[in-house]
Amino acid sequence: MTQQEQHNQLGSTLWKIADELRGAMNADSFRDYMLSFLFLKYLSSNYEEAAKRELGSDYPKLDGEEDTRTPLSIWYAANADDVPEFEAQMRKKVHYVIEPIYLWKSISELARSQHEDLLKTLKEGFKYIENESFESAFQGLFSEIHLDSEKLGKNTTERNKRLCTIVSKISAGIAEFSTDSDALGDAYEYLIGQFAAGSGKKAGEFYTPQQISGILSEIVTLDCQNPAAGKKKKLEHVLDFACGSGSLLLNVRKRMVQAGGSTGKIYGQEKNVTTYNLARMNMLLHGMKDTEFDIFHGDTLLNQWGVLNEMNPAKKPKFDAIVANPPFSLRWDSSSDLAEDFRFRGYGLAPKSAADFAFLLHGFHYLSDNGTMTIILPHGVLFRGGAEERIRTKLLKDNHIDTVIGLPSNLFYSTGIPVCILVLKKCTRANDVLFINASEHFDKGKRQNALNEDHIAKIIDTYQHRKEEERYSQRVTMAEIEEQGYNLNITRYVSTAKPEPKVDLKEVNAELRTVNKDIKKHTDAHNEFLKELGLPPV
Repeated sequence: MTQQEQHNQLGSTLWKIADELRGAMNADSFRDYMLSFLFLKYLSSNYEEAAKRELGSDYPKLDGEEDTRTPLSIWYAANADDVPEFEAQMRKKVHYVIEPIYLWKSISELARSQHEDLLKTLKEGFKYIENESFESAFQGLFSEIHLDSEKLGKNTTERNKRLCTIVSKISAGIAEFSTDSDALGDAYEYLIGQFAAGSGKKAGEFYTPQQISGILSEIVTLDCQNPAAGKKKKLEHVLDFACGSGSLLLNVRKRMVQAGGSTGKIYGQEKNVTTYNLARMNMLLHGMKDTEFDIFHGDTLLNQWGVLNEMNPAKKPKFDAIVANPPFSLRWDSSSDLAEDFRFRGYGLAPKSAADFAFLLHGFHYLSDNGTMTIILPHGVLFRGGAEERIRTKLLKDNHIDTVIGLPSNLFYSTGIPVCILVLKKCTRANDVLFINASEHFDKGKRQNALNEDHIAKIIDTYQHRKEEERYSQRVTMAEIEEQGYNLNITRYVSTAKPEPKVDLKEVNAELRTVNKDIKKHTDAHNEFLKELGLPPV
């Protein structure tokens, strides 16, 4: 079994456990418990491995399988005076510490023995991790994990018992698998996807399907001016201003690492507090240090993040890669005082009925001159009139819209409508817009459609080499777009309709003459029979 197959099997095993254990609890509620315990398992495993390397031969050995203690609890008890220095070293090397009593092995042992203090210990452990484990406190990281919820039980005893069952099942389920950061990171992403499938429209708040995430991520990692040259060596800063659970940001980082490149600091913003916490866990669970990312909880449209409100041009952040899957056609308060907002100045405000262009302009403002931005939006932004037409026209006249990609319908958990990907750049060599109509290239599923590897590769290859293909892609000059009133409706430029076969009139005429001759021949023969019978001809 390959490593990836093992990771997939781990995710599948955990999902079966989650599906079995959640009972009457809805997917959204149980997701937070399941993912938090998986996160605690990762922190514990990573910390214990680092401690083992740090202590070397001093790392305690257990007295066989019967010994249920953690090696670190033994060492802490025997070396109380040395603990501060040890923890200082651990903060330098793994950027956090966990007291032995809150390690996953300690928690799972309390669960296995049905200990009455499990609930209390979990509460204390989560609070400890939020406020003391990391140099920069991750306050509120577990704020949506309601350990006193009646969904777990009517009273403390019942809740403690239920938690014992959940933790024990998870512990047993992952015992035979590798629990390194890659394995648990993949399992975390798998579970997010599975929970999204059960969340219906709410899934759009936190999850971009991996197949679409892969397209956006791949495009922004390519050289901005010459995508055919391949990947950039480094992305200094990466931003997702509607980051959900953070999978898009992690996808960008993963592709850069796979190509031998690197990313600087990763920035994400998320309005929903539950999803914000998922994103922070997701970053750490994928092996990122707390100094390598910054996830902010706040409203993007109101631009509440101080980092993005820096007025000093020398300190103003610029991003080499921006990816986003914002809420589609969200109603927003486009009050008059926002008209002079530096993000929208020169373009005007998006209409109150649809904030799509407000999100786009927010991100585009922070794009570096050599950066690439990819954003998923509903097709309406391509052709709607009024304020949106004015914004679209200016972006086109300034040569900022590089590529328009139309995707099939029913790819998302949250909506069945077809969507598009816009690729934007501050500076581009191309003096045309590439249209890719991939709407008919998908695998049909019972509940949802999907893009396979070939579909994704075709989109990327077409973008990268700016290819033209009948009924699939076309480079369109600005003069042609101007003739169309700056309407970007994809089918105006790349129709997937099959042309009617050409008709050879001479050939058709000849066939008709032959048919008419045959009709006359058979009619004459028929009339002869009627004549012999004494009947009138037809």
